[in-house]
Amino acid sequence: MPHSISLINTIAAGLGLALILGFAATRVKLPALVGYLLAGVFIGPFTPGFVADAEMASQLAEIGVMLLMFGVGLHFSFGDLLAVRKIAVPGAVVQMAVATLLGMGVARWWGWGWGGALVFGLSLSVASTVVLLRALETLGILDSYTGRIAVGWLVVEDLAMVLVLVLLPPLGGWLGGTGSSEAPTHLWRTLGWTLLQVGGFVALMLVVGRRVFPWVLWQVARTGSRELFTLCVVAAAVSIAFGSAALFGVSFALGAFFAGMVMRESEFSHRAAQESLPLRDAFAVLFFVSVGMLFNPWVLVERPLQVLAVVAIIIFGKTLAAAALVLAFRYPLNTALTVSASLAQIGEFSFILVGLGASLGLLPPEGASLVLAGALISIALNPLLFRAIAPLQDWLRARSALARKLEQRDDPLAELPMSTDHKYLARQVVLVGYGRVGRRIAAALTAHDIPFVVAEQNRDLVEALRKADMAAVYGDAVDPSVLIQAHIARAYMLVIATPNTLDVRQIIHTARTLNPDIETVVRSHNEEEAGLLEQESGGKVFLGEETLAVAMTEHVLERARERNVPHTVPGALHQHHHA
Repeated sequence: MPHSISLINTIAAGLGLALILGFAATRVKLPALVGYLLAGVFIGPFTPGFVADAEMASQLAEIGVMLLMFGVGLHFSFGDLLAVRKIAVPGAVVQMAVATLLGMGVARWWGWGWGGALVFGLSLSVASTVVLLRALETLGILDSYTGRIAVGWLVVEDLAMVLVLVLLPPLGGWLGGTGSSEAPTHLWRTLGWTLLQVGGFVALMLVVGRRVFPWVLWQVARTGSRELFTLCVVAAAVSIAFGSAALFGVSFALGAFFAGMVMRESEFSHRAAQESLPLRDAFAVLFFVSVGMLFNPWVLVERPLQVLAVVAIIIFGKTLAAAALVLAFRYPLNTALTVSASLAQIGEFSFILVGLGASLGLLPPEGASLVLAGALISIALNPLLFRAIAPLQDWLRARSALARKLEQRDDPLAELPMSTDHKYLARQVVLVGYGRVGRRIAAALTAHDIPFVVAEQNRDLVEALRKADMAAVYGDAVDPSVLIQAHIARAYMLVIATPNTLDVRQIIHTARTLNPDIETVVRSHNEEEAGLLEQESGGKVFLGEETLAVAMTEHVLERARERNVPHTVPGALHQHHHA
């Protein structure tokens, strides 16, 4: 069959069957993602009937990964990455170490060699960025602080896996495979060169990319051609990802992510994200189809207990390690559960690692099938884990004294210091959220000498605010104790400046219970939601588009008055028309 026909058949069969099975999955209350994975199984080489080109599907899926990671980079600045480094770096390292040791333990119990056990353990330790992003976008928490922790965590995991993929071939001989056993000096040289390449790529993107890519985007936008703009966005994502892999040895996904991060500096970043969205969604579906094609269903019949052990490590071993670490850093229970659910699956890096391990003679033949079975099952179960977060949180609070103690533990940042000035304890503004909007509100309040207390989930940010002599408490404002510590009972106004509007009703309800006369000010991005909030809370709700339109209109009218532009009032115009 000609190569071009193979490409068309793969896309047509993959997308067509994914649509049918995805729709069927949603009808029986399952995530559409399960349907996409099953579509891959049906057109894969291990089931009868039509067999799509697996290599072609894999390459199409790689494009999907690039576009998706590019889109994340457009919303995830370098500052966001630095903001979560204190939890993301140790978290990723510890969680990967725990999962690797668990995987190695069961592999050694099955009689595998040390090399195969190490590759197997590492392949279970790294989560799929594609699956994570899809889940966070569905929940609407990608831009929240918890979402940034999860994404930052996975970026650290990706960087670690780049090093693993580079170091495994020279270590292959040492681990009992077919690779060459390099001397320790050569090994350290390889490690140093890898770190230098990754560091050089990051530096080039941050220094040169920040200037070049926004300028290119601006030049293309000036042509007024929507097609050229879309082409520029897609070309930038794919070509930079390919160039980073070819020149610096980093993964396609990581290259595309940094490309998006530097392009975020441009004022056209939101438009770039919008233009690439349909392509990202289509190719993301092909990614899940390609994963399904790699899966041999017979492994479930031949090795059910081994598959169960792999799934248990992915879903329970990794999540418990991640949750324990997040709680150890004094983050709320909801953050711990969300981050741990984000990591309860494996994906693209696991497949690459398994392929490399098999080519080096380290991994037994059944190793790849077990990892793929674990990936397929964990990806299918992942959306269900996210749905279980809220019920599990309520169940733990109701039945576990330890869970209640963890949420109410003595944290110096969770309450205002005894030395806090009295002006912050009565007739003050309680400001929930200190992001891009909250920071501007705080600056305006400070300029007008209006006392306020910040309630913020980012512990590092609260610590920085305290050092700047600002009144701030750490915690999730959904928890009544956080609002109590912000002295909501004696405040005159509550301003909720967080982008996540899912918990706004609960925050307002708590505030009204403690202070029935308090005024509330809320932001919203949805017109229907804004109307409901205003009706329920009786407070003021600012809709993003409406506020923007009012500000632009005021500017236009002010400039018209300054330039003495003649204008006619609507009534006069009406009379003149009838005259």
